[in-house]
Amino acid sequence: MDISVYRPGELNGTDRAAWSAVQSQAHLLGTPQLANPFLAPEFALAVGRCRRGVRIAVIREDGRPAAFLPFQRSALGVGRAIGLGVSDAQGLVHRPGFQWDSRELLQACGLSVLEFDHLVEGQKPFETVPVHSFPSPVIDLDQGYEAYLTWLLANSPKFTRRTRTKERKLGREVGPVRYVHDERDPAVLHRLLDWKSAQYRRTGRSDRFAHPWIVHLVDQLFHTRNGSFAGLLSVLYAGDTPVAAHFGIRSERVLSCWFPAYDPAYAKFSPGLVLHLHMAEGAAAEGISYIDLGRGEKQYKDCLKTRELTVSEGWVSRHRHPVALCHRAHRVPVRALRNTVVSRPELFGPADRLLKRMGRIRSRG
Repeated sequence: MDISVYRPGELNGTDRAAWSAVQSQAHLLGTPQLANPFLAPEFALAVGRCRRGVRIAVIREDGRPAAFLPFQRSALGVGRAIGLGVSDAQGLVHRPGFQWDSRELLQACGLSVLEFDHLVEGQKPFETVPVHSFPSPVIDLDQGYEAYLTWLLANSPKFTRRTRTKERKLGREVGPVRYVHDERDPAVLHRLLDWKSAQYRRTGRSDRFAHPWIVHLVDQLFHTRNGSFAGLLSVLYAGDTPVAAHFGIRSERVLSCWFPAYDPAYAKFSPGLVLHLHMAEGAAAEGISYIDLGRGEKQYKDCLKTRELTVSEGWVSRHRHPVALCHRAHRVPVRALRNTVVSRPELFGPADRLLKRMGRIRSRG
């Protein structure tokens, strides 16, 4: 393999255009999972402006770019998928039929190990050791919004009717409901981040927006838009008041849900659910094929989804490399414990209640 590794600012326009072209054609060439916006060059370049150690490997065949791997590298050669911890799709973006040797690729990238937690399907060379797979629910919109709504009424009738009833009640009691699919006001974006931070604290979770680089990343992506990629802020208003919002990223055919939240003062109207139905309608109108709701067990996702993709977490490493062995020894027990708790209701329920109780105590303090 002819492999070159670049810093983000060194990637030339020809390589970047080839990367975007692979994504644009993915649905026609049997690799639709590669069209996810988290696999786009724009996302990698934005992370590169916010984090150190970002690199992009370009693999060429006959002098032409055939595959692209964005990653983050530590001084010790420990690699992480680009945006690990906030990215919902990871992997090598490649032409159809392209084959690669994972250990040769890692060596060329100066890595002893590469860790991922949302590896998309079709990445067999990265599955050299057992990986743990998880469902990632999606909303199919390729037949249009009315077809999706018909499906939803047939498969989740109580959920659908209840959500629409609450929307009407919101309009009567608060103000006329208005939806903006592509809101460009940065003040509304930062109101959403405040809601999301409060939600993290309220539920006992780690507040992602306490990390300045994540706030910076969202700001970068909010201002990034071209024909194949955009940061998308969607907002539900009641009168002039924003009551729910979502910020995600989109490629030509895929919208990835990322940061949804709502104002708790309007919780009785389920504004987040109302927002998601409007998002589906707006996305369908823009030609989006599906909305990726992201890995994670949530009741609302079960109600909205039409099917599931599969993402995986694990490691690929050079054979018995000492740094790789140390890294895995440190990380495996933590991930194994978390996945055991999440996958078993008898463990997850008490753990979730404990986190929420701790969140309430922390909020009062």
